[in-house]
Amino acid sequence: MKSPCTLLIAVFLLACESSHKKESATHEYLVEKTIPQLQVGYQKSTFTIEQVVKDYLQRIEDLDKNGPALNSIIYVNPNAIEIAKALDAELKAGKSRGLLHGIPVIVKDNMNTADMPTTAGATVLRDSYPPDDSYLVKKLRDAGAIIIAKANLSEWANFRADMSSSGWSGMLGQTKNPYVLDRNPCGSSSGSGVAASASLCAIAIGTETNGSIVCPSNANGLVGLKPTVGLLSRSGIIPISFTQDTAGPMGRTVTDVAFTLGALVGIDSADEKTLASAGKFITDYTLYLKADGLKGKRIGWLKNTGGYHAGVDTLIKRAIADLRAKGAEVVEVDFNMDRSAGSSSFTVMLYEFKDGLTKYFASLGNKARVHDLAELMEFNKKDSVELKYFDQQLLKQAHKKGTLRDKEYLDAVVNMQKATRENGIDKLLKENNLHALMAPTGAPAWKTDLIDGDHFLGGSSSLAAISGYPSITVPMGFVDVLPVGVSFFSTAWQEPTLIEIAYGYEQATKHRKAPKYIPSR
Repeated sequence: MKSPCTLLIAVFLLACESSHKKESATHEYLVEKTIPQLQVGYQKSTFTIEQVVKDYLQRIEDLDKNGPALNSIIYVNPNAIEIAKALDAELKAGKSRGLLHGIPVIVKDNMNTADMPTTAGATVLRDSYPPDDSYLVKKLRDAGAIIIAKANLSEWANFRADMSSSGWSGMLGQTKNPYVLDRNPCGSSSGSGVAASASLCAIAIGTETNGSIVCPSNANGLVGLKPTVGLLSRSGIIPISFTQDTAGPMGRTVTDVAFTLGALVGIDSADEKTLASAGKFITDYTLYLKADGLKGKRIGWLKNTGGYHAGVDTLIKRAIADLRAKGAEVVEVDFNMDRSAGSSSFTVMLYEFKDGLTKYFASLGNKARVHDLAELMEFNKKDSVELKYFDQQLLKQAHKKGTLRDKEYLDAVVNMQKATRENGIDKLLKENNLHALMAPTGAPAWKTDLIDGDHFLGGSSSLAAISGYPSITVPMGFVDVLPVGVSFFSTAWQEPTLIEIAYGYEQATKHRKAPKYIPSR
């Protein structure tokens, strides 16, 4: 019996058989190309992996470095073409590593790659080659994916300054939103969001502590999945918070995100959080790509999460109508998160950032330029770029914290999780008999401002982020020419349910549109 993945690709083959045309000689054929469509092309010998990689690299050159100059890529993999040739040879010999074989991926530049530097956007880590790949990068390579580049990000994943501009780093400067170039891409996974939206890769990987996957997905018209903390390993990723950090896929379709998620899961002895995922993860999330995935679902709309933008409020009401039309029951839910959860989460981040970053510097051995926050702050003071626009107040606050044995820290962990789990998501789901909750992901992208920093109107990431529970954002339309998304979130390990809901909504509405690189709006 064929697996669901094999059947899914077969469906795409049949769909493409009668309408497949000779591809353009330029890289334009890659615009909005899905992972299944690339696999069809490889199977039909319409193009080779080598050609696809070369053409994605040319798109990076034309769109990221020249043309609209999106500024989303810090490093390009010098070995990408050679890797592609080897994967072509494997296919020719009848060997496929699976759904990601030959798929070009861009990862956020806080994920260790042994063949490219890993910087978190900070100049102190310029040319810093880690001793090995991160666990997730190894998983991607084993699955046949090609890491073609490293993406820009809000420096230190946006944990440095009291005020900053999302998508700015000392390494590369400011990343631009591909829909309107003077608008912000949000962050901290800014480059990952822009690269995926502009079709500079098939899929991108971001990381989130609070909003760093879903916000740039919202601003760049993407599907972004923030998994349950522990579903994916964080070893080899430059950290903020051991309690909240997770990586996750960012793509143009729910299908691409589902294909990618299955390749990333697994228990990693170097990350104890993943031990809890035993028996909870699967390696094939395409099982939940169901066109009728909304049928019978009961979803709670957190109605008090809007009100910050009239256009977003209009779109969320339309989204609710679309959900109901496809068989979901949507009920209004009143909930105000305990304010102490946010302050407790911030306290936890300060402690864990200090602890985690010190350990990361130690992992670099004698190659590390600095060894702790004190030395990092001194480096920044002497650097000509790092403090040009923004301060380092968060580094100072973290440096003043003690150890992970401090009562302040331990109490903060308990408080934030109780407020967002037991008295938050879990309570809402149980009392209202819900499969998931929903809210607008955020506002349209604001104009980038290096003087006054981000102009963030509102968003819904905190409840799922602080609890460590999963969330997924899907495009729900446009405010003028700027995309916005709707988020669905639930309790731990409910990624299958969220994929069903997201896919059902996506297929019913199909709001995703490619960016047009408008200069200003």
